[in-house]
Amino acid sequence: MSSARHLIDQAFGEQKELRKRSHEAIAIHPQLEDLFADVSQYIISLRGLSKLQGDQPPKKRKLDSGVSGTEAQHDIWNRGAYSTIKELSFTVPQRKKLNLDLGNATTGLRAKNTTTDEVEFAIKWQDVAQIVCLPVPEKAQVQYNFCVFPINGDGITNASEAGSVKEQMLWTVPNTAPKGGLFSDDVSHGPDETYKSIIIRLLNERLKQREGHSVQIVEPDPTEFVSETAQPYKKGDKAVHVKAFRGNKDGFLFFLPTGIFWGFKKPLIFFSFDSIDSVSYTSVLQRTFNLNISARGTLFNSETQEYEFSMLDQGEFANISAYIKRHQLQDASLAEQRRAKKLNINGVKGKIPGEDQTDGPGELEKAAQEAGDLEDEEEEDDENFDPGSEGESEGSGTSDEEEDGNEPVGEDHADDVDDTP
Repeated sequence: MSSARHLIDQAFGEQKELRKRSHEAIAIHPQLEDLFADVSQYIISLRGLSKLQGDQPPKKRKLDSGVSGTEAQHDIWNRGAYSTIKELSFTVPQRKKLNLDLGNATTGLRAKNTTTDEVEFAIKWQDVAQIVCLPVPEKAQVQYNFCVFPINGDGITNASEAGSVKEQMLWTVPNTAPKGGLFSDDVSHGPDETYKSIIIRLLNERLKQREGHSVQIVEPDPTEFVSETAQPYKKGDKAVHVKAFRGNKDGFLFFLPTGIFWGFKKPLIFFSFDSIDSVSYTSVLQRTFNLNISARGTLFNSETQEYEFSMLDQGEFANISAYIKRHQLQDASLAEQRRAKKLNINGVKGKIPGEDQTDGPGELEKAAQEAGDLEDEEEEDDENFDPGSEGESEGSGTSDEEEDGNEPVGEDHADDVDDTP
């Protein structure tokens, strides 16, 4: 039996009529034998792929939305060499130790099972919008999180409107020299290099070579923002994050050179400057205040959404306000200019974010001043309070409504945080 006849029988299986007609066509036109063999081989491969996907559990199939294991192994990853970092701790999109492959500029990065070498999830370099490297807060030993944001996967853009959106990724590395055998042989490094410095170098080398605009790893810049809150777990080290709540979920805000990051629970959010319409402040009390970010996704005509981050420590407001003013994020009228600058549109007139900072107190300073004045008034009331009056005379105390509106939200009021997601 010829190879073509065998492939036809295998491809069409129980379709006896199709098998018969195919064999008759080859007998009449022998030159079609190779064509029928190729078609049969393609049908067989599709059937095998369908079976492979059907055998996967639902969760695994969902994680393959970046680049499927079959595509990653048999298509883009055959185009060149790649470097491997073994046994990295991932938490997004799944909590697991995996090996990370970094392909050349025409491929991407993929995470593989440490035992089976099977691809768990992957993303092409062309689909990467942003990668940030951030210190992990509240850890005795210094660690760093690498966060990969795909195009339309910034946590703001509506996934249903964007269609197929790739998975975000997050893995953690210690701030130490790498252990032997955890990097592939092609990765050279000096004695003073760490996991962080090596991975940043490898990522930047590939990202700057990709087609289109280049992307570089974004890290915190102390000239942009540092926290004034004492960090007992890292004495002498100023933090570059602020603790906050979004609904009933706690997390951390990082004020970076290219935008504002929120993490580290799913979904991660990156507010690039061009996505922000405006930033404002509410509930400015003696101990805490809320930060409200009005932003829109990357899709054309995306609607503006409001994101409220609550219970930020009042001690952070000065540095946050300086950051917001420096990039003129408080001014919604400049939102289109920020987007034009991102798109490199010529002929945009007027102020560019970061230039000619406005003088005078900003919105947060005014609100903070009002909170301070209120505190002074309360102290004055305390000094003039007559225990015998029990609030019967006009200036002795405040009404229930005033107390509810002016009471500071501190540690004793943590349960008052809005539970809406």
